[in-house]
Amino acid sequence: MQTWEAITSRRNVRSFDGRPIPPADLDRILETGRRSPSSQNWQPWDFIVVTDRDQLRELAGVWRGAGHVAGSAATIVVIGPAADNEFGRAQLDLGQATMAMMLAAADLGIGSCHAGVADLGLARELLGFPEDRDWAFLISLGYPADRPLVSPCPWSGNVAWHVTDPRR
Repeated sequence: MQTWEAITSRRNVRSFDGRPIPPADLDRILETGRRSPSSQNWQPWDFIVVTDRDQLRELAGVWRGAGHVAGSAATIVVIGPAADNEFGRAQLDLGQATMAMMLAAADLGIGSCHAGVADLGLARELLGFPEDRDWAFLISLGYPADRPLVSPCPWSGNVAWHVTDPRR
């Protein structure tokens, strides 16, 4: 799959068919996150991969909208530092890594869905990450159960152009 096709075909997948993801594909998705752009090449993230079924079920409890994690083949937990600057650059950097990994998954035919973490204490208890990490996002991964990856709704044209170039 080419980049544009991955971008235009990916959607959030919340129902997975139970097949495991090959380790080489998980490594490729993680490498994509590691190579994501970050402010001043800060790379403030750590990634935790969860594949244990019981742990995935428990991890689904960290946010009311994270039920899809319980049925995933794997979930990547993206964690970031408690210390940040006034511009919130860690949030932006973690978001970029999250989206890059979701696109890499789509490129491999693997569905994904993101979720936040409301119960950071439970996430920390389940995964054992240190106290100096207090941003967390989840990326559930797996092969779609009910339908193939499809394009999202048609574009509504919600971009305003303010240009001085008369050719536009």
